[in-house]
Amino acid sequence: MISDRLLSIVRCPDCGGTLRPAGESELMCGECGRMYPRASAAFLDLRPSASLGETTKYLDEALHADARHETVSPPLLGAAIRNDMLRAFLAPGPSDRVIDLGCGSGRALVWNQDWGAYQVGIDVSPFFAKEAGERVDLLIGDLRRLPLADRSFTKAFSLDVAEHLSRESLTAMLKEAGRVLEPGGMLFLYSHVRKNSPLAAGTRLVNRLALALDRVGLISLSQERLRKSDHLNPLADIPDLERVTGDAGFRVVRIRYYTPFVGAIVENLIVRLAEGAMARRAAGRNQGNGPIGLGDADALRAARLDAKRRIERRGPAYVVLRALTWLMKLDILLFGRIRTGPFFALLVNEGRGA
Repeated sequence: MISDRLLSIVRCPDCGGTLRPAGESELMCGECGRMYPRASAAFLDLRPSASLGETTKYLDEALHADARHETVSPPLLGAAIRNDMLRAFLAPGPSDRVIDLGCGSGRALVWNQDWGAYQVGIDVSPFFAKEAGERVDLLIGDLRRLPLADRSFTKAFSLDVAEHLSRESLTAMLKEAGRVLEPGGMLFLYSHVRKNSPLAAGTRLVNRLALALDRVGLISLSQERLRKSDHLNPLADIPDLERVTGDAGFRVVRIRYYTPFVGAIVENLIVRLAEGAMARRAAGRNQGNGPIGLGDADALRAARLDAKRRIERRGPAYVVLRALTWLMKLDILLFGRIRTGPFFALLVNEGRGA
């Protein structure tokens, strides 16, 4: 949606000028005069006029071919783990103003409307869920040049974004986050550094098994490969994370680690095998009677959409996935204090970024 509250805090990404209505379908920058058409009732497009380089695969329509982004299902599996940690670490209330930096479909904003906080989501692409477009303020924009006024928010979060950025872009994003947050405001990050603990060997073993199953056609990892194909992984280790965030004016005040061994078994093996079986059924073949194959993209899409509908009905499929989600929480309970690559971090804005 586009609320009056959003219109009061948006700014020109080119010059930082205030945007004012110019008729019913445009906004105009009061400083540089740039016009911004309001082409959608669901979001504003406030990308800078000059490209800053580095694009993400999230812009690739192939990543969204299965249309799962179009509606919001309940948080389950890895998404539920991330959302639970977000809620535990950031814990906004009704008086907070929260921005999701790299919101994707906007599903986390929809899941957390019970916070009662004012929420804004910004992403580089328009693949927003229907519910997000109806319930929260959304922007298309560049995280390295946020089209928002200084100190507009008290809290922020960013999930699965930092690993897609170069070191220079990550620094720019963090400095922009510090600018739009009040001093003392909090930022929650979920991402990973390159240095893993020895425990990660178990996860790598599971992933190698998943790749073998993919090669023989029992599962499909095509979407996962596309999603990770632009990972730049700019952070070497946790001290490096502390340096980069510190240079941007933040201090790490809380951190937990995530070695998804159980999660890899559940998501990369159990769920993918079930998905493959559903795809073969959708293609009119018996389970195990040959690979899914590149020509069966429609069957795979149908299987994923069917699974999504089953989950939304909160039937047996939902119950099974909830049980698997609880099982995956063992990764946090057992390994959450062992320093490794993936991390959940809470940062405080000390207001001293360059």
